[in-house]
Amino acid sequence: MADTAAPRQLDGHLLSLAGLSADTLRSLLTDAREFADATEPPPSLAGRTVALLFLEDSTRTRSSFRLAAERLGARAVDLTGVGSSVSKGESLIDTARTIEAMGIDAMAVRTKEACGPAVVAEGSACPVINAGDGRHEHPTQGLLDALTLARALGRDRDFDLTGLRIAVVGDLGASRVFRSDVSIFTALGAEVIAVGPTALAPGSLERLGCRVERDLDAVIPEIDAVQMLRVQFERHGGTAIASRRQYRGRFGLTRERGRAMKDGAVVMHPGPMNRGLEIDHEVAEGGPDLPRPLILEQVTNGVFVRMAVLNTLVNGPLVANTKPAGTANLAP
Repeated sequence: MADTAAPRQLDGHLLSLAGLSADTLRSLLTDAREFADATEPPPSLAGRTVALLFLEDSTRTRSSFRLAAERLGARAVDLTGVGSSVSKGESLIDTARTIEAMGIDAMAVRTKEACGPAVVAEGSACPVINAGDGRHEHPTQGLLDALTLARALGRDRDFDLTGLRIAVVGDLGASRVFRSDVSIFTALGAEVIAVGPTALAPGSLERLGCRVERDLDAVIPEIDAVQMLRVQFERHGGTAIASRRQYRGRFGLTRERGRAMKDGAVVMHPGPMNRGLEIDHEVAEGGPDLPRPLILEQVTNGVFVRMAVLNTLVNGPLVANTKPAGTANLAP
């Protein structure tokens, strides 16, 4: 069952998309669209410093946050788990307080454990952004997925996804991307269909507000978009699936399944991809009779979304005065 709690606004941090109001999400997406369309983004964070506290490996997200900060005129400071005080036994909150005492204006935090960024935020006066925490959430990934989908399908004027059916396929129980995607897609009006074997996509996921299915071939013809997720072998001790061949046969986005998707449908993947397992090379690259892949557009839009989040949390919404009447402003 979906969460029926009253929609909330940002509280100075971005730790989760779950429960955020549609107006709050649309404001962030509108700002991201403005940054994407700008010839030269304003240096709104000139003289500021953004810390990137990544205690779990990352390439796309860390690099994207760095570029976002630098394009806004800020200085980005990379901090990793290897050789850090955390690796020497210091608590996460003490490390974060030490970093903040150096004059940090915002902090992006990634941890292997769920709710690590929330622990940092509890003891931090500067804005904290969840850059991925265990199996919990990945809020900026959800935002960039929504931005990419809306732009590709011509829904980026008002970011209303009503009527769209979006399948998310794969290792959903272990996926923080899935949880953030469900939150934002459903908040913006779309229907989300979760597809995967019982071991990776338990029926209990329906309480997040999605529909759970086991037959990808039955779902493929009805969807407007599919987000393929990799099998996270590192979180399962190597026992996630019985065999790669069997998994690809039932849940892989093969060329044949790609051709069965309806006209105008699109393909997404947050990366990194296991080509030949959850997605075939031809589908990832696109081609005649195959749906349009948005995978590289997701990477590009990640920078604009993170620019919007950093600017909003430090300075306030970019286009707060241009949104339709009745749209709530974000609290900086």
